[in-house]
Amino acid sequence: MNMLRKTICAMTVGAATLAPVISTSVIAAPVAASEQQATANLVQQLKGIQSLSANFEQTTKVSGNAPKKQKGLTAQHMNQTFKGTMKVERPGKFFWETSSPSKQTIVTTGKTVWIYDPDLQQAVRQSLDEQVSNTPALLLSGNTSQIMQSYRVTQPNKAKTYYTLYPKNNEGAFQSLTISFGTNKAPSLMILEDSLGQTTYVKFSNVKVNASIPASTFNFTPPKGTDIIDQ
Repeated sequence: MNMLRKTICAMTVGAATLAPVISTSVIAAPVAASEQQATANLVQQLKGIQSLSANFEQTTKVSGNAPKKQKGLTAQHMNQTFKGTMKVERPGKFFWETSSPSKQTIVTTGKTVWIYDPDLQQAVRQSLDEQVSNTPALLLSGNTSQIMQSYRVTQPNKAKTYYTLYPKNNEGAFQSLTISFGTNKAPSLMILEDSLGQTTYVKFSNVKVNASIPASTFNFTPPKGTDIIDQ
């Protein structure tokens, strides 16, 4: 479930490149939107997405403030970039499959989450309760009103379509989630920061918005011989 909690559900946008200006010029600081306006803007952004498919690259880094024990346990993982594909469909359907450097599949139809590891011949089955449904990976496939109840939304620059979300429940798996939308109004990047000093970057490419996704994508049946673990 660690991967699901780090994935789906943060993004930011790079600072705009400024043209050279003379030393006497004054550059105005970005004006942030109010929390109410930021929330309304994000809701409007998400409402336009009924389905989404994309390739992704996910990398996790550790800050200098992370516990030494945590660094030692995850140092090998931190230096890897995981690649794969993602598909979501509202309400609550989610497919996330890592293909490199190892394979893992995460699927939910909105009621049950399957996490399948073919190398271990193991599948974890978990009920999609309230705690799991509030994880970042399911942000794009969730109910908009429920998302807004779970997060405090900020928009650091009201002229830019990127938002930083803070969970209202302090027991969540992350501290902040930034999500950035590209010119096609589709997510382009997520950045997730957790309490262990880890920052996870998820970059999306070949993004398709509202394209038809076969219903079978979100159905999962463990292959014969798979060890099923219920949590």
